[in-house]
Amino acid sequence: MDISAIMAMLPHRYPFLMLDRVVELEPGQRVVAIKNVTINEPQFQGHFPGQPVMPGVYMVEAIAQACGVMAMSANPTFLERPLYLLGLDGIRFRAPVTPGDQLRITVVKTNEKRGIWFFDANVSVEGRTVVDGHVMATVLVDKPGAPP
Repeated sequence: MDISAIMAMLPHRYPFLMLDRVVELEPGQRVVAIKNVTINEPQFQGHFPGQPVMPGVYMVEAIAQACGVMAMSANPTFLERPLYLLGLDGIRFRAPVTPGDQLRITVVKTNEKRGIWFFDANVSVEGRTVVDGHVMATVLVDKPGAPP
């Protein structure tokens, strides 16, 4: 899935679109996405001057967007609805990410209950884990009979 297909699924745009490509997709089950980290991204102007390090929250956002691609691909009625994070459990930042790195974001759905999806996430650079943990998220859908 190229960037055009990702943009058709997700509402995010530059500078907050964190995925460049989806290389594996099992709709509703598993996704592997790529994020190329480049020095021209705006966060590196201040994080940190002379020693650029990708902020952890940006990597968590990349995980969330990968979850969104998986959810949207499983249920096209979710398209153009945002995926909302409900919880992050055990997220660990295991190594710094710097410009020139390529993030490989792997997200696997582990459970789904009453519209809440549970995921295991792993972000790696050249086979080495840099972030991992668990995510809970949901897509808000209109309830029958609810006012618009």
